[in-house]
Amino acid sequence: MEFVIGIKGPDFVMLAADTTAARSIVVFQQDEDKMVKLGTSTCMAICGEPGDRDQFSEYIQKNLTLYKLRNGYEMSSVAAGNFTRRNLAEYLRSRTPYYVNLLLGGVDADTGPVLYFMDYLASAIDVPFAAHGYGSYFCLSILDRLYHPNLTRAEAVDILNRCMQELRQRFIAQIPAVRVKIVDATGIHSLDEAIPQKDRPTTDVPAFKFV
Repeated sequence: MEFVIGIKGPDFVMLAADTTAARSIVVFQQDEDKMVKLGTSTCMAICGEPGDRDQFSEYIQKNLTLYKLRNGYEMSSVAAGNFTRRNLAEYLRSRTPYYVNLLLGGVDADTGPVLYFMDYLASAIDVPFAAHGYGSYFCLSILDRLYHPNLTRAEAVDILNRCMQELRQRFIAQIPAVRVKIVDATGIHSLDEAIPQKDRPTTDVPAFKFV
């Protein structure tokens, strides 16, 4: 029932993840952070088995930090994506595979924005938009209809808002809120830092709770 979504713009990547921590029919908390900072301009939204999610994301994060300490510079977003995919593939072929699905987004000075779609089978592809979880069944058609390459940040937030309203209306599970990060060449920003409320588009779609 977890849900993560990513949208790539001309100079940014927007990532969002639900904030629910649950097991079977029990909800443990509703302020879980499923976003992991991998670098100055690289971020990952990850979902899956809670133990696998925490261990794998921390393993990738700490190894990228170690790379920076040893070499004096960070891996690019493209390199971080390939490093993550390789580790996911190696563990898949071991006795301790990680059951995680993730979206990795970042902006490099030379290659621009990238958004990698990865699943627990270690597939990886750079896509303009993507989603994981049952919520993706309701959102991919909206993304396909409204997405265009020159998307502004405000338009990306509006698309995300429409996706969340569709989930609220159609999806059997309750998603109380989503955590949103916008990644650009200057770093990783929360939604309010990147787009003030007064600058967001006004539509007939009521606002959803973004944190």
